[in-house]
Amino acid sequence: MIGLIQRVSEAKVVVDGETIGEIGKGLLVLLGVEQGDDIEKMQKLATKVMSYRVFSDENGKMNLNLEQAGGSLLVVSQFTLAADTSRGLRPSFSGAGTPDQARELYNAFVDFCKSKGVNTQTGQFAADMKVSLLNDGPVTFNLQV
Repeated sequence: MIGLIQRVSEAKVVVDGETIGEIGKGLLVLLGVEQGDDIEKMQKLATKVMSYRVFSDENGKMNLNLEQAGGSLLVVSQFTLAADTSRGLRPSFSGAGTPDQARELYNAFVDFCKSKGVNTQTGQFAADMKVSLLNDGPVTFNLQV
């Protein structure tokens, strides 16, 4: 399971001209599901995302996690993260999870984060989304479990 996280000052998702998810300070999480991913991996990645220390403390060091910084999550499904780009000029998606598996784990990821008290907003699974963000830093990390 892959979580590309970006520390943001603000981020939003628009579908068909309507904003469906929006946060201020926090993390934009682009979530990719691969074959073999399961609930255990989802919980491990979600915990890592929420605990990852990417927010600055009073000394300007990245020592604070999402809760300590008072941030929110915007979680967007992105199957292209599971692409194999090692050969040729066209990505292969043979390692990506099935749509049903990805939908189940995406929804479980969102529910898990909400159950931990994190303000969690979402995109719309499998929709044509317009994602905009103001990356703070820029700070971007690729987390995999």
